[in-house]
Amino acid sequence: MQNEYEIKKQICDIGKRIYNRNMVAANDGNISVKLSDNEFLCTPTGVSKGFMTPEYICKVDADGNVIQANGSFKPSSEIKMHMRVYQERPDVNAVVHAHPVYATSFAIAGIPLTQPIMPEAVIALGCVPIAKYGRPSTMEIPDAVSEYVQYFDAVLLENHGALTYSDSLLNAYMKMESVEFYAQLLYQSRMLGGPKEFTPQQVEDLYEIRRQFGMKGRHPANLCQNLKEGKPSCHTCAGGCAGESGAGKAASPELVAEITKKVLEQLGK
Repeated sequence: MQNEYEIKKQICDIGKRIYNRNMVAANDGNISVKLSDNEFLCTPTGVSKGFMTPEYICKVDADGNVIQANGSFKPSSEIKMHMRVYQERPDVNAVVHAHPVYATSFAIAGIPLTQPIMPEAVIALGCVPIAKYGRPSTMEIPDAVSEYVQYFDAVLLENHGALTYSDSLLNAYMKMESVEFYAQLLYQSRMLGGPKEFTPQQVEDLYEIRRQFGMKGRHPANLCQNLKEGKPSCHTCAGGCAGESGAGKAASPELVAEITKKVLEQLGK
């Protein structure tokens, strides 16, 4: 069982990792860890996550009120988003928020990470939907994230970044790495002409592997929001994981063909 100081050191280590991997710039991002139902450690606002030491870390209660903080350090205003995750997911013990370049690019473009292109991503992450845009420091972001917390362990934040959470800080961070790697592969494969996706049966086979592994967390293999609503599963939803705004929904093949035809006509081909 780690003591509080060791957890603070681990938060600083993870902060350095996300900074050194270009998942945050300047003072971006935030990290939190649950100590008990009413005690949480979190990174301070206005501080680079790559240069923290244990005395930087703040302690807050379940409402985000400061229990302990050194000097001028105070929690990020985005602690509200973390608290909503803890409130709705009792199995979660750590939350990581960052701005990884590729994943955030998809979030800015309004494209959820739903294409089944590699076994590890399908098994470990499932899909990564997009929570609609919310103004910083308001309850709009927690409210937007709340739509997906029960169904996924990672979510993109529209025009903002990414959020991952798990039963430990290391696992929450690893999910952030996985999201970014998935996004980078998806982007680069699109540059090469488009990824070759798994068939629905191949996806189901990978889901079954996850079930056999007994992996923790929320995942379409065990609880799919779309299937619950009578829609296609997350990996065949044509981007339906993008939320109510519809951002990121894929165009139909017919529409793509029609647009391509018009473009070629205008080019005189």
